[in-house]
Amino acid sequence: MTSEVSYTSVVTVTEANTAQAMSSGDLPVFATPALAAVMENAAMLAARQLCDKGQTTVGSSIEVKHLSPSPIGATVFATATLTGQEGRRLTFDIVAKDNDKTIGTAVHSRYIVNIERFMNKL
Repeated sequence: MTSEVSYTSVVTVTEANTAQAMSSGDLPVFATPALAAVMENAAMLAARQLCDKGQTTVGSSIEVKHLSPSPIGATVFATATLTGQEGRRLTFDIVAKDNDKTIGTAVHSRYIVNIERFMNKL
């Protein structure tokens, strides 16, 4: 790949995206499902750089490691970097940080699809 394909998504931890609110845990800390969502969002936005008109990407798998808690008020940055492309399949490594501390990592796969053909399969 000649140039790096990456994107950083940002989210603030609020009561709405805590483990308590999302029913994924008992504590008022950033929820793992919210972490996965901001990570996937970063990859989706990075992947737009590779799509032609009439195309988008869809997620197919994500393996998330939630390494450290983040309190309400923290700002979480998730950076997705393209690490592989095989035909329509894209692979991203994602790192999420709360300030300078790594709070999570992920490997995520997406596929480039034709929007009209994809929606016609529903």
